[in-house]
Amino acid sequence: MQIPASLRDLGIDRAHAWAIAMTTRFRRIEVRDGVLLHGPEGWAEFSPFWDYEAEESSAWLRAAIEDATRPRPSAIRQEIGVNATIPVVQPALAARLAGVGGARTAKVKVADPGAGPEEDLDRVAAVRDALGPEGRIRVDANAAWTLEEALDALPRLDRAAGGLEYAEQPCASIEDLAALRRRLDVPIAADESVRRAEDPLRVARAEAADVLVMKVQPLGGVRRCLDLAAEAGLPVVVSSAIESSVGLSAGLALAASLPELAHDCGLGTASLLTADLTARPLHARGGVLPVVRAEPEEDLLDRHAAAPALEAAWEQRLAACAALL
Repeated sequence: MQIPASLRDLGIDRAHAWAIAMTTRFRRIEVRDGVLLHGPEGWAEFSPFWDYEAEESSAWLRAAIEDATRPRPSAIRQEIGVNATIPVVQPALAARLAGVGGARTAKVKVADPGAGPEEDLDRVAAVRDALGPEGRIRVDANAAWTLEEALDALPRLDRAAGGLEYAEQPCASIEDLAALRRRLDVPIAADESVRRAEDPLRVARAEAADVLVMKVQPLGGVRRCLDLAAEAGLPVVVSSAIESSVGLSAGLALAASLPELAHDCGLGTASLLTADLTARPLHARGGVLPVVRAEPEEDLLDRHAAAPALEAAWEQRLAACAALL
């Protein structure tokens, strides 16, 4: 695919659009797709979701350009503990997914429009049974609840889990997160209030979260994440945007370079894809991932190349984002 001249000037010499089916519907997505960019440091990923407009997606492009053209920060740890990610599925399948890769932490999706509160409780309870009493469970509502709904749901989910590690983005607004944090004992993690905010640190200043969830692409790159984490002064969980292993490895670079890392990270999501672009996908073993730079294989790039219409759409999107840098 064609590369905008401004990106060529920065050292980007190849671009490749790809598409891979998901193992199960996740975030209302059945196929994950994106673009890999190649530069002097290797391959990097640009894969904003399709509900992101060009201005918001340009941060994802900044992250990819940085990763392809600048060395990654020095790692202070060589492996990263990761959680299992449990989509909105039946309890039996949730229990099986909880043990994928030997994870001792599971993030359970809740508050999906297609499932009711009782189904959420059953899913969380099944994960608790699968992990045993020592396992850690966190839930993610993706900002779907009102304050009143969160006040009703979280105590019940906390009991079903035998104690939640935290609840990720239960409400959309920072004001509701702050109110929820004052009224409940369940720790609160902020995701959308960080990655989709004009001011990612407002949630920390408002004392609306106990944990910040950081995703490299939406926040504009590893170095910006490190700067934000230092300024926020809160524990950080590095999570994925459901990337290929190439994109996930940038998240590992962030997790490896944080001064402190108290929680397992949400980077074990390569298992949500039916295939990958590298011969050694980043699948956890013993609940950890090695800190490596994933490089795609040419035959896998060919096998999972986006169809012409999709490639053209990504070419247009890449050009629109590059024009905003």
